[in-house]
Amino acid sequence: MIKLSAMSGKKVALFGLGGSGLATAKSLIAGGADVIAWDDNPDSVTHAAKEGVSTIDLHQIDWTSVDSLVLSPGVPLTHPRPHWSVDLAHGAGVKIIGDVELFYRQLGADQTTAKLVAITGTNGKSTTTALLTHILNEAGCDVQMGGNIGVPVLQLDAPANDRIYVVECSSYQIDLAPSLAPDIGILLNLAPDHLDRHGTMDKYASIKERLVAKAQTAIIGVNDEWSAGIAAKYPNSIPLDVNKSGAKLNLEQAHSLRGAHNLQNALAATAAGRILGLSEESMTTSLNTFGGLAHRMQIVATRGKVKFVNDSKATNADAAAKSLSSFEPVFWIAGGLAKDGGIEELRPYFKRIAKAYLIGEAAPSFAVTLGGQVPYEISATMDVAVAHAADDAAKSDAAEPVVLLAPAAASFDQYKNFERRGDAFVAAAKSLPAQMGENA
Repeated sequence: MIKLSAMSGKKVALFGLGGSGLATAKSLIAGGADVIAWDDNPDSVTHAAKEGVSTIDLHQIDWTSVDSLVLSPGVPLTHPRPHWSVDLAHGAGVKIIGDVELFYRQLGADQTTAKLVAITGTNGKSTTTALLTHILNEAGCDVQMGGNIGVPVLQLDAPANDRIYVVECSSYQIDLAPSLAPDIGILLNLAPDHLDRHGTMDKYASIKERLVAKAQTAIIGVNDEWSAGIAAKYPNSIPLDVNKSGAKLNLEQAHSLRGAHNLQNALAATAAGRILGLSEESMTTSLNTFGGLAHRMQIVATRGKVKFVNDSKATNADAAAKSLSSFEPVFWIAGGLAKDGGIEELRPYFKRIAKAYLIGEAAPSFAVTLGGQVPYEISATMDVAVAHAADDAAKSDAAEPVVLLAPAAASFDQYKNFERRGDAFVAAAKSLPAQMGENA
């Protein structure tokens, strides 16, 4: 845990007592701040009180004595409308910040040689964060990984000389970090996302831009119009262009980094690695040993010639397109709780699909879209889909058929979350015999 001594003696109101919010409260208290916290969920308030956090309904406090409101990133700051705690803070002229802002302030206050690499983007930020951390670890660096990727940033070890922090930042976290100026800021890409929380694409893009605006070195993707427009504002930034001659990396053995989107992730990670002094040789070796993130184009099993790829995180058509573009032929498991537009935008990838195995509520509507273009069956459940897809893949003439879970839909009709769905796919794949098919 990082003790927020930079906030010592400050009176801090905190709203949101989930995982990162509770971690923030404890870091503030350990650093000497006077913390009063609240949440709309009574169970969270009760739990925080048991953990030693002072809990008071923020409707009842004297806001004129408060230095800052620390807001958890899941709490609306502006859209669809500001949370009531935000309105109270604005009414009293109290600044609103988040855990990444607090972390950055402490990083400066401790005056070590620790460096911060902050990473954002609509897609790929978790993979890039994990990949850069892997590269640094393999090179023997003292590296800490956290932020939006899972470990709250204030639960990392305290700043120390030569330590490198690799922190994934969501748009919500950036919006609450006004002074953030990382040593290396990476903006991978931009596409419409979270507009329910930011209002417009222009606003969303402007928030993401803040991560690189004050970075000592900015690495910016240029393969979408929004990111390219931002890169043009910073002529000294390092461009990430997957289409540029010479951009291809030695990824032949990097089975977890297939596809153009993963080339961008690898380009970003290696660009940061060079800045941090790593050799090309060590980075190439590390790329090839990267295991990937669970549920993100993760090769989870091989049975005979058939590979099983878990991309349960592909909860919409745009994400599924990246998987479908990376393999051929694909025995595709798809379905769940359909998103707006279904799988219409995947038509250009239908030629890569040998057969589709449809599950969940979306199965009938997905079947209509596939029509006569792609053979399909309505498997209904994961275990049936995996068994049938595996059998068909093993009997195919392809040298490397792939059974791919890329649902292009949410999981909530059959599973608690995409992780549970991915786990079910992995369990079904691993339960299959080592050799399959008509010649097994």
